Formats: sequence, C-alpha cells, structure tokens
Amino acid sequence: MSLKIAVQMDPIERINIRGDSTFALLLEAQKRGHTISYYTPDKLAMLDGKIFATVQPLQVRDTAGDHFTLGEPKRIALTDVDVVLLRQDPPFDMNYITTTHLLERIHPKTLVVNDPAQVRNAPEKMFVTDFPDLMPPTLISRDLAEIKTFRAAHGDIVMKPLYGNGGAAVFRLTRDDLNFGSLYDLFSTTFREAWMIQKFLPAVKHGDKRIILVDGEFAGAVNRVPAADDLRSNMVRGGAAKATDLTDREREICKRLGPELRARGLIFVGIDVIDGNLTEINVTSPTGIRAIKTLGGPDIAAMIWDVIEKKRR
Repeated sequence: MSLKIAVQMDPIERINIRGDSTFALLLEAQKRGHTISYYTPDKLAMLDGKIFATVQPLQVRDTAGDHFTLGEPKRIALTDVDVVLLRQDPPFDMNYITTTHLLERIHPKTLVVNDPAQVRNAPEKMFVTDFPDLMPPTLISRDLAEIKTFRAAHGDIVMKPLYGNGGAAVFRLTRDDLNFGSLYDLFSTTFREAWMIQKFLPAVKHGDKRIILVDGEFAGAVNRVPAADDLRSNMVRGGAAKATDLTDREREICKRLGPELRARGLIFVGIDVIDGNLTEINVTSPTGIRAIKTLGGPDIAAMIWDVIEKKRR
C-alpha cells in the first residue's frame, strides 16, 4: 500500500543522520513507496477549525552532508494525508503542547504517531510515575524543604528539569556537596516548573539501557555507557552505544508497560532503565533505533511501519 505521509520535525538540515530515528523512519517509508511531505511546527495553522500546514515534498538518502532534497512549498489540509509523524524534539513546552492540540483535531482520521493527546498527557518524566514500584526513589517538587528531606534520606541524588531532554541540566549532588544551595537557586530562576529529583544509582556507570517498544511490544535495546568524566549516558552527550540483551527484570518492566502503551495509542516508545530501575518513558520523539540496527539488532523502523500500515488498512 502507498501512503501519504507528513512528518512534523525539527529543521532537517540540522539533524545528524547517523543516529537520528526520524531519519530512519523516513528512509523506510521511502523504501516502501510512501509519499513524504515535510514541515516544521511553525508551519502549522488552524483556520475555522481546520488544520493546515505548508509542506515540502521530501526525498531522503543515507548520505552524510547530502541527505535530503525538498520540493516547492505548498499549503495542504492535513486531513488529506494518511499519517502524520509527530517527531520534533523536546523541550516539551507550550509550543509543543499547542501542536498536540492542533494535531488532535485530525487524529485518528489522519493517524498521528504518536497519538497527540497522549503525548501531551504522558510527558516522559511524569508518565513514568504511574509505575512507582518500578522506579528508583523519586521526588517531583521545587520546594526546598521537600528536596532537603529527600536528600537527607537518600544521600547522593540527581536533579534534572522535568521537561528537559538529551541529558541537558542533569546534575549529581553528593550528600555533602556544597554546591546544593547554588544549584537550587539556579534551578529556581531557570525553570518555572517543578524538577525531578531521584536517588543516584551508582550502576549508571555500567550503562543506561534504552529499550524500544513498538505498539507495546519489546522491539530492541541498546546500552548507553557514559564517558568516564560524565554522569550522562545520552549518546548526544558522548555516551557509547553497546549491544545488550534484556534481563528478567527488564522483561517484566516491558510486560507491565505494554498494555498501557497500546491503550494510549503510543506506537513508538523508548524507555530508560538503570540497574533494573525504570527512570523515563519517552513518547515525544524517542531515539535509538539506528544505534540498535548498527549493533546488529532488529530493523525497528520496519517494525514501526508494519504497525502503521496495519492500522491504516
């Protein structure tokens, strides 16, 4: 079957195709004969309740520095396409939330992947708290007294913005770290929302596993090992991708999450697990599928399109 696809993403000229999951999805869509149109979120519009976008026909190729060709812009109604890939990266701010409200107007007549209402209602560091027994000790607050009490109970902690991404502004604080007060002040003036504070897991030095679920089923995984001089394992922060298998505990986590992901229409999800502890459920713009394939794992882009095509039938 041939589908009309529109992809809502960040500027395509800026992506690193070697590790970009959106690009992997586009390559697979093109391979299958689907027609692809491209637009950035600022090109969305709603007129009298109808959703439009100014799009450009897109062709892609797996060649660094020459990975795309765009056609002439044209304004289309997004109800005229079969699928919209919602793939711009966080931050999950009001601009992002607005796009989910607009795309909700066309879903599911036009299939939006992932379901925009559920993307809005399940931000990575909030959705995960639905499963507290799978998580490390976790506090969400910006109240100094709450954070001090949590720190006294758990010693070493990690503080990070609730709606951040890519490892940005993630800090470890040891029990006697004198920078705590200054860091609290910095977070207070930088972030309007509450923050996520978690017990530090020393086993992170052995890796932070990214596990991909497709329509609620385990699809593949990669272990991201932080550099020796960094806390963060994100590959955009210098983490090294290593092949991996799932432990029994990780399979249990996937089994617990699967029914809820399917019920929410979250087709492409990436979860993060450290030493058997679930830390995030990534639904906005999950990554990792190119690294998994490069390391000899399955072609998850193909698995995702199999699910999308089945739903469109």
